[in-house]
Amino acid sequence: MKIVKWVIKSLVISLVLLFIINFVGSYININIPVNIITIITIMILRLPGAIALIILFLI
Repeated sequence: MKIVKWVIKSLVISLVLLFIINFVGSYININIPVNIITIITIMILRLPGAIALIILFLI
């Protein structure tokens, strides 16, 4: 049961973080696609994963 709560909480946090990044990033031309790979990356790594994706899509 603990694992299910962690997965759901991480999923919600990663989706909210991804949409915030895309909303704010639209002003500075950053667009991270919302797909299973990016969601899992942010789910597992949280903020460092989001920063890594921003850097990856800026290159």
